[in-house]
Amino acid sequence: MTQTIYVSRGANGKVNGIFSSDQIGMNLDPLSEDHPDVVAFRAPSPVSSVSARQFRLQLRRSGLLAQVKTWVAQQDGETQDAFEYSGTFVKDSPMMTAGFAAMGFSPQQIDDFFAAAAEL
Repeated sequence: MTQTIYVSRGANGKVNGIFSSDQIGMNLDPLSEDHPDVVAFRAPSPVSSVSARQFRLQLRRSGLLAQVKTWVAQQDGETQDAFEYSGTFVKDSPMMTAGFAAMGFSPQQIDDFFAAAAEL
């Protein structure tokens, strides 16, 4: 049996808070714990981009910086410029997709890498 919980919603209609009981003076919606809006709120959203600093520090901490620099040096000029001068690294960009594929990363490993980088 699922428990009823109470949620607050932002202006966009998305859940932005969860309560175990109704709160006086707040306009809360009662939902079941397994309601899709509750599940989506509780699930951490994957990190889709990080700063260049975060990305490079995570490469260094993972022992991958030299390997990635070698790969980048073998790519076209645009990829080399993107690696060198981008302020943000976007997980689903063509450069990232190609680089992570060349390194043999699984989708979960890519998510984990970006999540770790976001913490730096």
